[in-house]
Amino acid sequence: MNKKIAIIVAGIDETYQSSILRGIQSSALKCGFDCYVFVSFTGMKDNNGHDVGEMNIFKLPDFRRFDGAILLTNTIDCPPVVNDILDRIKSAGIPAVSMDNNVEGLLHIGIDNSTAMRDITEHFIKVHGFERINYISGPKDNPESADRLAAFLDVMRENEIDIDESRIFYGDFRGNSGRDAIDYFMNSELEMPDAIICANDVMAVSAINRLYAAGIRVPEDIAVSGFDDVFDSNNLIVELTSVERPLVRSGTLACEMLLNTFNNTLKRKSLRLNMLPKYTESCGCVKCTQKQAYEYKEANISNFNRIGTINQYMSMFNSLACELNGADSFDEYIKTMKSFVEMINPGEFYFCLNKNWNFQCDDIDNVSHADKLQKCYEDDIIIPIAYCEGEFIEKSEIKRSEILPDCSLNNTTKFYYIVPLHFRENCMGYMAINNCGLSLHNALFQSWCITINNSLENIRKINAMNIAVEKLERLYVQDTFSGIYNRNGFVNATNDLFRKCAVESRNIMLMFIDLDGLKKINDTYGHAVGDEAIRAIADILGKSCKNEEIFCRFGGDEFIVFAADYSESQASKLTGDIQRNINKYNEKIKCRYTLSASTGYVISVPKIGEDLFRFVTEADKKMYETKREKKSKYLRRDS
Repeated sequence: MNKKIAIIVAGIDETYQSSILRGIQSSALKCGFDCYVFVSFTGMKDNNGHDVGEMNIFKLPDFRRFDGAILLTNTIDCPPVVNDILDRIKSAGIPAVSMDNNVEGLLHIGIDNSTAMRDITEHFIKVHGFERINYISGPKDNPESADRLAAFLDVMRENEIDIDESRIFYGDFRGNSGRDAIDYFMNSELEMPDAIICANDVMAVSAINRLYAAGIRVPEDIAVSGFDDVFDSNNLIVELTSVERPLVRSGTLACEMLLNTFNNTLKRKSLRLNMLPKYTESCGCVKCTQKQAYEYKEANISNFNRIGTINQYMSMFNSLACELNGADSFDEYIKTMKSFVEMINPGEFYFCLNKNWNFQCDDIDNVSHADKLQKCYEDDIIIPIAYCEGEFIEKSEIKRSEILPDCSLNNTTKFYYIVPLHFRENCMGYMAINNCGLSLHNALFQSWCITINNSLENIRKINAMNIAVEKLERLYVQDTFSGIYNRNGFVNATNDLFRKCAVESRNIMLMFIDLDGLKKINDTYGHAVGDEAIRAIADILGKSCKNEEIFCRFGGDEFIVFAADYSESQASKLTGDIQRNINKYNEKIKCRYTLSASTGYVISVPKIGEDLFRFVTEADKKMYETKREKKSKYLRRDS
C-alpha cells in the first residue's frame, strides 16, 4: 500500500512553491507516495476574513492518519497557524520535512540564505561601487526573509555604509510588494537609490516593471537584483541578476528523505543546498546583446501557446462563473459544477461540504448568526460530487478524518490538491483534484476557486432567503399563538372557493365560535391559563374539521369556520363534534376551569361580488343568540 504524505503550502501560483511541488510530484511517483497537498491562497488586501477562511484548510488533516509530511510553512504568513501545524505534526509523531524553515525535531532541507545574500550585496558594493542601496524584504517574521535581510545589513555595516530604515520596505514575497515598494521609495523624502536588492525574484520583477513605468531605466538609472532565479530571462524586460536555487531538486530530496526514514536508511536529518549568484543584465554586469533569432522565436512560440491556453481557460472559467451565479438552487449549482468537471476531465474530483454548510437547523429561530458560522470542518462531510476515472460515483457521506472517499480502482500513486470552500471566515467545505489536465499552478486556478466560493455563498444566501420568505409568509397567514390560520390566512385560503361558489350558486357555510368566560378564566387563574384555553379551542377545531373545512382564529377568543357545499345536517354535526371534543378535553385535562364555547352558523348561496365577511357578521349574531340561551339556562338553573 502506498504511503500517505500530507503537504502543507500556501500560494501554489508562485514559482517558488510550484517548482518545489513539481519536484515532489516527480519523486513521489518513484517513491510510491500518495500526496495530499493542502493549499491556501492568502494575501488578499484588506480582507482578513478571506485569509482566515483560506487557512482553515490547514486544520483539515488529522496528521495521525498520514505516514509523513512535507511542510512549506515559510509560505504561510501567519505564525499562529504555523505553530498549530507544527504542534499537531509533533503530536502525531510522524516524520516531516520542513522546507527552508529549520524546525527543531523535524527533518530539514534548506539553503544558506546568508551566504548567497552576502555575495549579492558585496558584488553591488565592491564591483559596482553602489553605496545608496535600498532593500525590498519579505515578511519580518519569516525566517528566510529575516536571514536574507540580516546578511544584507551585515555587509552594509562591514563596508561602513549607513542605511536609513526608510530604505527598507517589508513586503510579502508577492509581486504586488515590488510595485508597492517602488511607490514607497518614490514618495520618500530620501534620494532615490543607485541600486535595489530584493529578497526574491517575484518582487524584483514587479519592481523593475514599476520603475520602467515611471521612466526609470534598469540598470542605467537603478540596478536591481532578485533571489531564487525562477524566471525565464526571455520573458523579462532585462535579464535579472539573481541567485540560482535548486527548487525542483529540493522537492525531490524531500521525498527521498521521507523514503529513507521509512526504510531506516536516513543518514542526514538536515540538508543545506548550495546556491550560486548569477550576475547578469539588471545589475549592469552584462550588456544587452543581440540574441539569436531562434531564441526569440522559441520564446515567442512558447508565450503564444501559453497565452492561447490561458485564453481558453479564461473563456471556460467565465462561462462557469456566469452559469454558477445564475443558479437559483443547490441542485442547479451542482449540475453546473458537474458539467465543468466533465469538461476538464480530471482523474478524480471531489466536492466535499460540511453537513450543515448552509446553516440548516431544526430551530432556526433560536440560533444566532455567530453560532451558525462554521469556524472549522465538521465531523460529517457530505459529497454532492464524486468523479473518478471518467464517471460520477454516488458517495453521499464520509467522516472528516477520511478526507476523501476511496473510489479509485487503480493502484497508481495519487497527487491530490485540496483547496478550501469558504466565504470569508465561514468554512463550508473543500475540493480535491487529482491528475487534472488543467495546470493549477497559476492565478487562473485561484480565480476559479474564488468564483466557486462566491457562487456557493450565493446559493447559501438564496437558501437562507427562501427560509426567511417562508417564515414571513407563515407569519402573514398563520396565527403564531395558536398555530392555525390568522385572518389573512383565512382570506387567502377561502377567497377563490368563495368566489367560485358565488359564480356556480353553491352553498357556503360560515360558523362563528366564541370561547365562553375567557375574562373570568383570566381574572381567576391568570392569563397563562386563558392562553391555554384559546390554544385548546384551536386544537379542538383541528380535530373536528375533517371535511376540508377552513378555520382560523378571527381575533382574541373568536374563531370562524368556512366550508363549501355544506348542508344543515353537516353543520349540525360539526357543531356536535366540536362540543363532544370540548367535553373530552374537560374530562381528560380535569382543569380548574371548564372549557366552553358558543357557536353559530349560517348556510347560504353567496351573490357575485358579495363580501365573505357579511356572512361572518350573520354567523356572529347566531352565535350570540346561542350564548344568550346558555346564560338564560344557567340563570334559570341557579334560581
